[in-house]
Amino acid sequence: MSNAVATKPAKTMVMPADPPVIEIAGLVKGFGGRNVLDGINLTVYRGETLAIMGASGCGKSTLLRCIIGAHRPDAGAIRLFGKDLWSLGSRELDAVRRRLGILFQSGALFSSMTVGENVALPLKEHTDLSPEMIDLMVKVKLELVGLREAEDLLPSQISGGMAKRAGLARAISLDPELLLYDEPTSGLDPIMTGIIDGLIVDLSRTMNVTSVVVTHDLKSAFRVADRMVVINNGRIVTAGKPHEIRSCPDPFVRKFIQGPVEAKTAVFPRSAMEKPFGPPAELEGDAATAARLEEAIATAEQDGRDAEALRLRKELTGLQSAVSGDRHSG
Repeated sequence: MSNAVATKPAKTMVMPADPPVIEIAGLVKGFGGRNVLDGINLTVYRGETLAIMGASGCGKSTLLRCIIGAHRPDAGAIRLFGKDLWSLGSRELDAVRRRLGILFQSGALFSSMTVGENVALPLKEHTDLSPEMIDLMVKVKLELVGLREAEDLLPSQISGGMAKRAGLARAISLDPELLLYDEPTSGLDPIMTGIIDGLIVDLSRTMNVTSVVVTHDLKSAFRVADRMVVINNGRIVTAGKPHEIRSCPDPFVRKFIQGPVEAKTAVFPRSAMEKPFGPPAELEGDAATAARLEEAIATAEQDGRDAEALRLRKELTGLQSAVSGDRHSG
């Protein structure tokens, strides 16, 4: 998989005259007497990638949970694919939910299942496909996110970035019309962030899906979005195309986009900069080997050498198991 920074490909945008995928009107949701969402009005059109941005605690993740029906609004309406979400019966609601996929912030993989079993789960639960066809579909989805070699690994055996991609493979397993991303690049290094951004862009183009990306990562948002909204204190402050957001005169938006200089500068103590890289000198034997393997895994993942990272991670797991066995036998 290429490590190039994601760029928006040319794609055919659906005109606003077509039926919207998401329609939100006057949405209010509160907790403990405080309105987290306070009169949200938002329309998402078919085929576009919308980024919902805002500082932590502004209500963007709550908005996402309302869209999927996890939170019932206190007021207002939400329509998905033209259907009023909260007027549907349970069977109709399930049918609507099967038309969307969700990438949760943590990846939300089942720890007792392999990566392949996680991806296969929606196919087993919601389709009548044969085991052979499900196995083929799993391989196709993992190939799309660059994780073909990780099919038989457990979530504990893969990195955070790989877990995000595995979660994305599961999210697209049923070929959804709408993809929802909750902080897809949170906790990832810049290289892996670029890979996830590239996947969002590629899937939007190749699967022709509508995407909603909830994020506070500005660089990521500007890479992937066709349109953006900025939320503050539960309300939409502004909405528009990326270049319109950059030039928005609203004081909050300008501060959010540009940020204070001190917030962009990391200051490290001299002692931290003088520490050598690699395992500490006092580590010996298996501990030193494990430290070297962890360093090699991190380097391979940053370079995009996933197969090498998986091989090293298996070697590290084997070493840890052997050490654990020696301790118990001793």
